[in-house]
This record gives sequence, structure tokens and C-alpha cells, in this order.
Amino acid sequence: MLISQESVSLIQKVPALLIGVHVSIAGSIDLSVLRAKEAGCNTFQIFTRNPRGWSFSPLQEAIAGVFRENLNRNRIWPPVAHMPYLPNLASPKDDIYRRSVETLLSEIKRCDLLGIPFLVTHLGSHLGFGEEEGRRRIVSAIDRALELDCKCMILLENTAGQKNSLGSDVDAICAILSSSSAPDRLGLCLDTCHAFAAGYDVRSRFSALLDEVDRSIGIGKLKVIHMNDCKGDLGSHLDRHEHIGLGKIGESGFRSILSDKRIRDLPLIMETPIDSRRDDRGNIAKLRELAQEVGSAQHGPSRN
Repeated sequence: MLISQESVSLIQKVPALLIGVHVSIAGSIDLSVLRAKEAGCNTFQIFTRNPRGWSFSPLQEAIAGVFRENLNRNRIWPPVAHMPYLPNLASPKDDIYRRSVETLLSEIKRCDLLGIPFLVTHLGSHLGFGEEEGRRRIVSAIDRALELDCKCMILLENTAGQKNSLGSDVDAICAILSSSSAPDRLGLCLDTCHAFAAGYDVRSRFSALLDEVDRSIGIGKLKVIHMNDCKGDLGSHLDRHEHIGLGKIGESGFRSILSDKRIRDLPLIMETPIDSRRDDRGNIAKLRELAQEVGSAQHGPSRN
């Protein structure tokens, strides 16, 4: 089912929330800003290079300058970067771990050159060698990256709780933050699909989840929300994203999420499918539509 024209029009009518999607960098990274603008984003996420390989070309200063100019000209902020797929910061395999750390270091530098304030990373898998060893390796990798003279903040993303993965619950992320030598340079990226798959019922208890974040690490550490619906059931540990409202979280679940004012100034970024049912613009419009419904239900002037 395609999104209605009435919903699409909300992209212009409801501009206040920071809503965006993951955008392609095909052709040149500076084009991603223009793609984000065309999709109706006022924030967005990218990979700074090919996410499916270890090797990459250096980022040219001139291209980075155009990227920054495009951000200013189109008034899109903040941009968010995501680590590539291959790195595993918890890996017990020395060669993979070394390459993962090198990737993290290079991504931090690339983000600084591009003027990107946040780099999102998964915590990885300990591959059966135990959570303590995996956590030790993650902290060591992050601390090495934070030794760089860079402004970019590393955001730890919660996971769906797959076997041997780290970071599916708030306490696990808190343990890493508190073990780091530079916790002020670390923050949290909260993925709604991952949280739901890990057993947090965000449909009715999203505010309780934020309360837990506040008690453990402080709500100020929450910097980005990945707004994704979930194909799997609650607690399924299935990391499969779905269109907003068409998964197991559903429209009512996202209304509940959007009703918590603590996320109203945060980037809400979708990593949803693109298929015959809906595209990126459709998901942006749907999220704004739900936000407007929340504003109307709260019986007051809506920021949406």
C-alpha cells in the first residue's frame, strides 16, 4: 500500500521534528545531502564509504568541503554517520579486531573532515568467548579512537540480542560507557526495532525504557533514535526492519513513542525498506502524520 498524497504533503506542513532516513552516497558523498533534501529530510544518516568492504579511498578535502557547504545551504542538521558492516569491535580474532579498530579510527577522522558530529557503531559479537572479554575489547577500541583530536562523538547502538552479540540491554551499554576513559565523548543511539526484538515493549513502555536510560547513563547521553518498525515478534531477537506502522510495533506503538517529549529534539532516522509498498518519502510522511496525530491528541499547540 502506497502512502496517500495527503500524507506526503505533511513533509512540508510538519517540519519541526528532526526526521530523516539513511541516504546513499553513490556518485559522490556530497550528493547525499541533496538526496536527503529531495526526500524531505531535515536530518539524515550515511556511510562515509562502501560499507561492505575493508578497503576505501581517502576522502578528498574538496569533496568534504562541498558536503559541508551543502549542509549549510540546505539547512539540514545534524548529519549522522554509521560504521560499515564488516568491523566487529568485540572480535576475539586478532586480525579482524585490528582491522575493525583501524576502521573505527579512520571513520572518526572522516567524520571530523565532513563535519559530522555523530558516528553510530554496533558493539559486535564476542563469538562465544564471553561478554567480559568482548566488552574489554570494545572499550579498548573505543578508547583508542577517542585519543584522536577529533570532535565527533561515538554513539553505541543497542542490538536485537542475537546470539553472542553485545549491547541488547541498557545495563550492558552502561557498563561500556562507565569503563571508558572518555565517557563524555560517548553517547547512545537507540534503535526501536532492536529494542523491541530484544524484549523491550516500546509499544506501551517506551517511556519506561527512557527512564531506564536516564537512571543508568543519563538521558542526555541519548543523541539519536533509529525509528524502525520490526518484522519479528517481541523478544524474537530478529533484526529485521519494517516500514513505519506495518510491523509488530505498529502505528499505535509509534504514537506512543512519539508522545514522549524527551525525544522531540533528537534526530529520528529511519532505516526502513524501499519496495512497492512504500519508499523513503512515504515513511517520512507516515512518521510526521503520526506525530501530528499525537500533537492533536495532547490538546495543545503542536510543534509538528
